Amino acid sequence: MDNIQKKLLQEIADLHEIPEGAYNIRANGESAARNTTANIDIVTKEDKSGIDIIIKPGTVKQSVHIPVIISESGITEVVYNDFYIGEGSDVTIIAGCGIHNCGTDMSKHDGIHTFHIGKGAKIRYVEKHYGDGDGIGGRVMNPSTVIYMDENSEMEMETTQIKGIDSTIRDTKATLAAGASLVVKEKIMTHGEQRAETDFTVDLNGEHCSANIISRSVAKGKSYQVFRSNIRGNGACAGHSECDAIIMDEAQVSAIPEIVANSPEASLIHEAAIGKIAGEQLIKLMTLGLTEAEAEEQIVNGFLA
Repeated sequence: MDNIQKKLLQEIADLHEIPEGAYNIRANGESAARNTTANIDIVTKEDKSGIDIIIKPGTVKQSVHIPVIISESGITEVVYNDFYIGEGSDVTIIAGCGIHNCGTDMSKHDGIHTFHIGKGAKIRYVEKHYGDGDGIGGRVMNPSTVIYMDENSEMEMETTQIKGIDSTIRDTKATLAAGASLVVKEKIMTHGEQRAETDFTVDLNGEHCSANIISRSVAKGKSYQVFRSNIRGNGACAGHSECDAIIMDEAQVSAIPEIVANSPEASLIHEAAIGKIAGEQLIKLMTLGLTEAEAEEQIVNGFLA
């Protein structure tokens, strides 16, 4: 790999070298490197672009890296990845996509990830999106995540996009069985004329299942953001969505949270707040010697930490 590709891997997956364990690295539309283990298999799909990641029941303290990098202008792709998480397993999956575009044509990656999480399994899923390059071609990512959670399974999903993506539509749908628990933590920053749309739809079907959706975002310049969430409680369950956004300059932010109780036993809460940086926060930091720009940066970094 060249230096540009190595930098992208560092940004989206914290990889400075080939990782241990199972991994599949996709570069410029092709598989660049792959490794499987005794408990984790990675199989190329035969009917469409993408892979199946198969984790055996009882697999614990293991990880899978599946980063995607694009360093050539004009590449557009749709990739389908399916994850089969065996019962009682406990694993970490590091995904993400980085685009470096120095050309005039749009580079685009649409990743459709489907998770089948077995009974009692635990999964931590980390997905980072990053873009750079001084070309006029767009950097576009549209991640779609579909989650099926069996009884007493747990999933923690961390998604981060804080630089360089011109347009993104992020769609997540989840269906939870009895005792399942889903936690989503989203961080987004836009600037210039970038656009970011987020949609969460969660069906809480099983008894005593729960979902907690937390979004933090910062909109600068003339960028545009919209957050939509729909949590549907279909039994004795607990659901919570929270969207907090800092708006700056001439940006626009819209938050559209929705909760639907289809059972008197459903306990659902939604929260949304949009506002500018408080003046007293800036003044306090500036009295410590920071410029206004430095103070703003520190506040934003702390907000998205």
